[in-house]
Amino acid sequence: MGAQGAWVRKVIVLDDDPTGSQTVHSCLLLMRWDTLTLKRALRAESPLFFILTNTRSMGPDEAADTVRAVCRNLRTALDELVREGVAIRPIFVSRSDSTLRGHYPVETDVMAEELGPFDAHFLIPAFFEGGRVTRGGRHYILMDGVPVPVHETEFARDTVFGYHNSDLREYVEEKTSGRIGADEVALFTLADVRAGCGAHLKELSGNACCVVDAVQQSDLDQFTRDVYEAVDAGQRFLFRSAASLLTSLANLPLQPVPPEAMSGYARAAVGVVVVGSHVRKTTEQLSELMHEPDVWAVEIDVDRAQRADGAFVAQILGEIDAAHAAHKTAILFTSRTERQFVDRQERLRFGVAVSSFLMRIVQSLPETTGFLISKGGITSNDVLSTGLALDSCEVVGQILPGCSVVCCPEDHPRHPLMPVVIFPGNVGDAQALKTAYRRMIGRF
Repeated sequence: MGAQGAWVRKVIVLDDDPTGSQTVHSCLLLMRWDTLTLKRALRAESPLFFILTNTRSMGPDEAADTVRAVCRNLRTALDELVREGVAIRPIFVSRSDSTLRGHYPVETDVMAEELGPFDAHFLIPAFFEGGRVTRGGRHYILMDGVPVPVHETEFARDTVFGYHNSDLREYVEEKTSGRIGADEVALFTLADVRAGCGAHLKELSGNACCVVDAVQQSDLDQFTRDVYEAVDAGQRFLFRSAASLLTSLANLPLQPVPPEAMSGYARAAVGVVVVGSHVRKTTEQLSELMHEPDVWAVEIDVDRAQRADGAFVAQILGEIDAAHAAHKTAILFTSRTERQFVDRQERLRFGVAVSSFLMRIVQSLPETTGFLISKGGITSNDVLSTGLALDSCEVVGQILPGCSVVCCPEDHPRHPLMPVVIFPGNVGDAQALKTAYRRMIGRF
């Protein structure tokens, strides 16, 4: 990667679920973060890689401990590479949900402690493929073409990560409990970004908190050019962002396999779809998928799943076998009724129990499974790390805007080279899940 003294840029993304890779390709997702694994990713040709921490499924203390462990290993790996003659100039990103759900400021605080000092940290939740934009410091979701302040949506009512403000400056004050006041947050407006903000970036210091407007990819392209100029001049920045910033930071060419040709990765024309997400959009997409003629519906009773019933696992696996014998794809979905919980701990425990049951299914999927579609961010993380027991995998591209395809390694003991579609819960229109399924089976 270069001789001693030649700096190499590398975007290092700590991703709280696997969906941050939803705008890039030809890069690694790491499910483990020991020093040797990190060094391998740092030496890889791709300009970025992802470390899947899965912290959104954790409480704040566990999330902080996890991020701290990753950061300490990263520092060790970077230091060892310098001694080996490979000098990395890292860009650190805490990737999180485009609808503001996640452990902020817990994760960025830990990253600043372990990887800093930083001159500034930036909140950039724009995700254009999902209709998330920021204008005037306010974050919006485009619904039927109409910008809706994100605090007015179901995402702001999340039982674990709820909030009351769409103005990101006020969001910062809310989430930091006033430690950072709204009036202390610097706003980079659209006019600032489009005119060029390099001079301003070079003046930032003391881990200043900043919010960046963006309504289209070219805004972040311009901002990134200014960021790299400032970084090359010695500034150190930390980013809390959704996926669209990564598109600009990576600056990759078009993916080698177009979305419509992803069926070429499928090992067979029948597969399994696992639906864990409970947001309204997922339920609409699931309903559309169920109208397909060659799918087999398997509803999973979450009460029975909570009991870790071995007989129930065998029953579900039998349903999948029967579906494949009938040349159909099995659609596994949990009960669609949204539950209420007394507190976030109970909600997290419930989610862990249901996910553990689903992963017992994934661990034993029949070898007739030609592809897997995983719906939901936390579900997808568990599928990769626990269900398929992957240490790492490569993102080959996007099957739909915002939906990544990764492949199991060739030496996987059960599903070599099987493609897995990582489909976030809150991405796409009502037809999107059906479209992804059709592309995997080669039907247009």
